[in-house]
Amino acid sequence: MNPTYDEIVKANALRGDEIKKTPLIYSPTFSSFTNSEIYLKAEFRQKTGSFKIRGAYYKIKSLTQEEKKYGVVAASAGNHAQGVAFASSLEKIPCTIVMPKNASPAKVAATRGYGANVILQGQNYDESYSKAKEIAKETGATIIQAFDDPQIIAAQGVIGLEILEDLPDVDEVYVPIGGGGLAAGTVIAIKEKNPNVRVVGVQSKSFPSMYESVKQNVRTAVGGGSTIADGISVRMPGELTFEIIKNLIDEIVLVDDNEITKAMFLLMERMKFVVEPAGAVGLAYLISKKPSPGKKVVVILAGGNVDMYLLGQIVDKGLAATGRLLVVSMILPDRPGIFKEIVDEIALANVNIVEVNHDRLSSKVNAGSVTVTLSLETQGKEQSEKLIEKLKEKNIQFKLLG
Repeated sequence: MNPTYDEIVKANALRGDEIKKTPLIYSPTFSSFTNSEIYLKAEFRQKTGSFKIRGAYYKIKSLTQEEKKYGVVAASAGNHAQGVAFASSLEKIPCTIVMPKNASPAKVAATRGYGANVILQGQNYDESYSKAKEIAKETGATIIQAFDDPQIIAAQGVIGLEILEDLPDVDEVYVPIGGGGLAAGTVIAIKEKNPNVRVVGVQSKSFPSMYESVKQNVRTAVGGGSTIADGISVRMPGELTFEIIKNLIDEIVLVDDNEITKAMFLLMERMKFVVEPAGAVGLAYLISKKPSPGKKVVVILAGGNVDMYLLGQIVDKGLAATGRLLVVSMILPDRPGIFKEIVDEIALANVNIVEVNHDRLSSKVNAGSVTVTLSLETQGKEQSEKLIEKLKEKNIQFKLLG
């Protein structure tokens, strides 16, 4: 059964108080960066931190009383797990979530916090899903699919209705694609109401499964490289989602991790928004390619569940990418006062020292010398280049690490 526009309208009517209509926020900053009029659809502010609660809630709400008695089961490493667990707690039904053994401890804890029975099984989603199917067969529980289900797709499509309600004259909508549930629902809703709105899907270059499938006109398993955008790391798109997206989407584009990192960093610094890598891919493409000058553009920021360790790396890499973090390693004579000369030069340049690593014992350091590695925060590339020139003038032996 294919999801319909009427089903999306029904999902909107039944969403209850727990599912928010998330705000559409105009960004002067990103409008200036892209030469477009940029509006951010803040799905990261949804309960459980992502759009996934929409589909899980509607699907579980639609189960019969008999089905609810046996509970539900799902496989997920993150956002879908939390959405299903929370929706199940609202309906007070049993819920089992199978998560890979390498799932983030924070996401496992959050899922358990919503009342789910969490089973750690397998090294990836496919292995976890096999275990979920076993549990469903043994217990009679209903499997709640992550994306390839008409009711899940329909509920995600409510986002499209909300966009058109808040910005009727939108020109383009950028939506992340993993398995395709969010993009499929959104494109159905938007094209039904206004076929002239361009809908663009965005995938990671490491997992371009929907991109390749649409290009080859057949579902294609592809991907497997390393990427920070684990939320859209899907090797094979869904059957339903592929057919919908193939027929309705205007374009699918790709971004890499560096572009995603920069978008996440700028969202934190300029908007004070914490958005996960998979949720930031649309903005990453707009910032890097500037494809829509003069257009009114909506970007769906799909989720905000970021691992705290990753967040620290994003800040460092974002500073480096914008020319504001300079890492310099230098070899100095090991004598009193020599380091003070370097620090004085840095102070005169109005550069902030973030971290100092002082090494005289390593086998790579000659006797009588010391290696000092400095992490420096600057105001930008111009200030960094001026400091580098000053160090060269001092005949200091150094190399840039970042």
